[in-house]
Amino acid sequence: MSGLHFRDDIWLLSRLDWLWSGYFKDVKQTNPVFIKFGRFSKYRLGSIRLDRKTGHSHITITSMFKDETIPVAIIDHTIAHELCHYTHGFSAPGPRLHKYPHHGGVIKKELEGRGLHHLVKAYALWLKSYRKLLR
Repeated sequence: MSGLHFRDDIWLLSRLDWLWSGYFKDVKQTNPVFIKFGRFSKYRLGSIRLDRKTGHSHITITSMFKDETIPVAIIDHTIAHELCHYTHGFSAPGPRLHKYPHHGGVIKKELEGRGLHHLVKAYALWLKSYRKLLR
C-alpha cells in the first residue's frame, strides 16, 4: 500500500473533517465526535452512537472499507450518512428532528439538500453491484 493513500483512522478523520467543513458547516459540533474503523461487516457499513457517560459521539465504519478497491465516494457517503444522523439529533446532544432516523427518506433528502447528490448516485450504483456479490 502506498503511504499517501493508506486507509486508517487518521485518514477517516480527514474524510470526516473534509465533509463537515465542506457540506455540514452549519452543523455545530456540540460534543466531541470521534471516528474509527470497526470490525469487518458486510451489511452494517457505518454507525453512530452517543456514549452517555462521556457525552462523546462515536462513528464506526466497517473495516471492509480499508480495501482500496472500494471507491472513496462510498466511504464519504457512509460518513455523510452518519453525519446526517448527528445533524438530526440522533446520537448527538439536543433534540431529535424526526421520530425515526430513516423515516421518509430523510437521509437522502438531507444529503441532496447539502449538495451531495453525487455521493447518493455513486452509492446507489455501487450498492447494485455489491448486492450481487453478496448472493
